[in-house]
Amino acid sequence: MRTIRDLAVPPQTGRIEAIVVRGDPRQPARQVARTEALARIGLADDRLGRRGQAELSTRQVTLIQHEHLAVIAQLAGVAAVDPVRLRRNLVVSGINLLALKNQRVRVGGALLEVVGPCAPCSRMEDEIGRGGYAAMRGHGGMTARVIEGGWIEVGSAVAAEPASPAAAGPAPAAPGGATTAGSPPAR
Repeated sequence: MRTIRDLAVPPQTGRIEAIVVRGDPRQPARQVARTEALARIGLADDRLGRRGQAELSTRQVTLIQHEHLAVIAQLAGVAAVDPVRLRRNLVVSGINLLALKNQRVRVGGALLEVVGPCAPCSRMEDEIGRGGYAAMRGHGGMTARVIEGGWIEVGSAVAAEPASPAAAGPAPAAPGGATTAGSPPAR
């Protein structure tokens, strides 16, 4: 029998379409073909990785949905949006990033924990043009922490890790005392 936990893990596998890094918050972003995710820090080529100190932030890595780039462009009234200008680290296609909230996700050789939405900043007005901030609302992507370090390359697979029953806690009880995981009721 399927549990709520089973339904929370998207069955599809995504793909890294682009990797975007910057050495400093005000420096222009640039694309790289590969980078190393550093546990509890961020991406080696990005500002947090260059600092090299453990970062408690939930924004160690930012991700944006590739499929949303066309939506952002349409809402901003521009022909196309360059993902580098959006300053999100990983551009992911083929898997719903919002469905990954609070999930652990294998991205290439790294393990990330998707924490929550990545709200746009006012710089989007400069990067996309007038209306850029409003166009990104609801499409700004997600933030993540690096749980296990590893290499990430353009083309790397992105897939949710199934939750272990021990980590997820006991299965919720169904009406009548049975558990949703199909185990017998406790006596």
